[in-house]
Amino acid sequence: MPERMLTIGELAHRAGVATSALRYWEELGLLPAPSRVSGQRRYPESATTLVGIILLLRDVGFSLAEQKKLMASNGAAPEERRELSLRKLDELDERIAKARAAREAVEHSLRCPHENFFDCPNFAGLVAARLAGRPLSEAHAHRAS
Repeated sequence: MPERMLTIGELAHRAGVATSALRYWEELGLLPAPSRVSGQRRYPESATTLVGIILLLRDVGFSLAEQKKLMASNGAAPEERRELSLRKLDELDERIAKARAAREAVEHSLRCPHENFFDCPNFAGLVAARLAGRPLSEAHAHRAS
């Protein structure tokens, strides 16, 4: 039994994305070029899963270029996929550390006994550390010790 074909509007609706996103991903090579019926794009129903993969990889933090490499390496180049995934883990760890430091700084601002947090010695120390070129995560860790 042949697979049901979807218009670009149907695929966009099923996946919850704009038709322009589908066209762009097609242009980038993330989505294979669909067949055409009377000039109108027709995607196999299985393209819905492929769009879901693109969305999931985006949510995980992979750029479109990284997604293209991952999709191209799937099955054919497991080492390249592994290397991309390890780099993404490093990036995520860095973002998590930054977010934790930011959260701790905001939590401190809520607990700080100073009426104006600009008067807080802890805040002043963080400002000085940032001006010295240290990232918030490092500056905050230094202030906390």
